[in-house]
Amino acid sequence: MSDSPENTKATEVALRDRLVDSVRETVESAETETSYRQPLVGFARASDARFADLKKRIGPHHALPEDLLPGARSVVSFFLPFSESVVDANRRRRGRVAREWAVAYVETNELLGKVCERLTEVLREHGFEAASAPATGNFDRETLESGWSHKSVAVIAGLGKFGLHQMVITRLGCAGRFGSLVTDAEFEPTPRSVHELCIHFAGGTCADCVARCPVGALNGAGSLNRQLCWRRCSAVAERFEDVGLAEVCGKCAVGRCALEAPRKGDRSRARRVP
Repeated sequence: MSDSPENTKATEVALRDRLVDSVRETVESAETETSYRQPLVGFARASDARFADLKKRIGPHHALPEDLLPGARSVVSFFLPFSESVVDANRRRRGRVAREWAVAYVETNELLGKVCERLTEVLREHGFEAASAPATGNFDRETLESGWSHKSVAVIAGLGKFGLHQMVITRLGCAGRFGSLVTDAEFEPTPRSVHELCIHFAGGTCADCVARCPVGALNGAGSLNRQLCWRRCSAVAERFEDVGLAEVCGKCAVGRCALEAPRKGDRSRARRVP
């Protein structure tokens, strides 16, 4: 078989589809208490200038794709959205994190690692290498700045856009977890939305996430008090020591954009928080 542009493109598309299927199959076969909706997968070029920009926005310590894997050509990002039942559980009481949400956080962090392992296997079967950062914990415990932001990577890979709560809103909402992987295989990047997915940033009056934060870490102008948020998450982890390292709260992620991106033109005020 000749290495014509047509054959090369067909091979890329076939491998891309294989990776997407592998994410879905790994999630479907996971033996977890947590249930999920259909995963999302996006791709970005490792040379995308916005990776270098993260060194300015997050900090000079933030890794570039080639720092994780010399010769990196692409970045694969994936989102595992929680089921509606997990979201509903964490909506029920304003200040108290649901056990289902804590379990989902711990189980999904482990599952993200398994997804990366499976994708690495698939890529190596095709002669490519891959590398990944941990699903969580890859941040400075004093500055709270990330060494590899899976959320920022997801935005670059076309999975969504940041909302007022500094969570990434995808077409399936923001309630879930992101993972990513760097590879020397080359893939066409996923088209990125030009529209804001957050009602607030689209010019609306929604501030549901601000109202839901039990410690006032969100100020309504797009700023997050990281230390206040972190103290809250650390306290939750102490309460759920029996389920694993559940440094999580998620109250800001169970509002109107939890399960889907608000429809274009929806600029109505947020409902009163229960």
